Amino acid sequence: MAIKEIITVPDPLLKTVSKEVDDIDEEILSILDDMLETMYAAPGIGLAAIQIGIPKRMLVIDISRDEENKDPHIFINPEILDPAENLSTFEEGCLSVPGVWEEIERPDECNVRFLDVNGSEKNIRYSGMMATVIQHEMDHLNGIVFVDYLSRLKKDRAIKKSIKSRNQDPGEK
Repeated sequence: MAIKEIITVPDPLLKTVSKEVDDIDEEILSILDDMLETMYAAPGIGLAAIQIGIPKRMLVIDISRDEENKDPHIFINPEILDPAENLSTFEEGCLSVPGVWEEIERPDECNVRFLDVNGSEKNIRYSGMMATVIQHEMDHLNGIVFVDYLSRLKKDRAIKKSIKSRNQDPGEK
């Protein structure tokens, strides 16, 4: 396992639409392990493969926030089905947009069809924070970053703020 560099805005790779995983082999499992290690080290609660430069439809998520009782979820070739009409708003941040937090409105529930690490198809309904994180990470697979939901002015400001935050000396933050 290895911690990978996380790609940040405005890198054009983040606009790439990821390709489906054809075969869950040792290489894919190794990438997923790296993704988990990278997410935990960042620290973050979700990571899409494209965020480490791999345009494959894979996500890792752990909203547990508990170092002792980690609860990682792995999604391969995920699809969102039947999103709820009810919306909820969460303040979202992103490892690819460091230093920026904005309120984003999304469906408060959704079904997700995906493959697990064994290649078994799953279809699970998620709600609340987990539904929000899945939708946020799924956006990455489609070349969308959460700041794309903001007005042009707010998006430009957010990207500039993120670049400035990244370029600051760690002791200055």
